[in-house]
Amino acid sequence: MATSEERMKILKMIEERKISPEEGARLLAALAKAERKRAVATPGEGRWLRVRVTDVDSGKTAVNVNLPVSLVNVGLRMGARFVPEMEGVSMSELEESIRQGVTGKIIDIVDEEEGQRVEVYVE
Repeated sequence: MATSEERMKILKMIEERKISPEEGARLLAALAKAERKRAVATPGEGRWLRVRVTDVDSGKTAVNVNLPVSLVNVGLRMGARFVPEMEGVSMSELEESIRQGVTGKIIDIVDEEEGQRVEVYVE
């Protein structure tokens, strides 16, 4: 990513007449272009959907799954088969929230009958 420091170095080189203003403008344009390419090429990169199931009494982790957000639709559809009914949770709304860039804990459900807690995070 083009930082202020990189831009300032180019401006300083122009000021010290080490490069012409035209060369400086080309360098600044190249930095901006590289920054735009990185921003476009990496939507959602580094984002993860994390699912953790723990025992309510002991706190021991029973399931810990990390899935890249790019595979979230597949993961949600697979997971929906194993999760009976989740009151107040719509899979389509969940998918849309993730697609829009929501981060943090998005689901926190305690199954009293099974004695388990299911937590879903997007990081």
